[in-house]
Amino acid sequence: MTTATAPSAAPLTAVDRCDRCGAQAYLRVQLKSGGELLFCAHHAREHSDKLREVAEHVQDETGKLANTSSASSSSDA
Repeated sequence: MTTATAPSAAPLTAVDRCDRCGAQAYLRVQLKSGGELLFCAHHAREHSDKLREVAEHVQDETGKLANTSSASSSSDA
């Protein structure tokens, strides 16, 4: 999904929840109609085609998911 970041959007936090399922939101969509939707990474991918049609701005923080690391993977000897 090609995205643009809204200049005044605050970072998403653990309090921000997906409007579809209630999981932690990693995508904020500012709609052309003036509303806002929040999505988890799964639902953002599932609805990406439709979101491109209706979005004015998209704040995509799904990269945070790739930045997680496991402490056990580096401690195996």
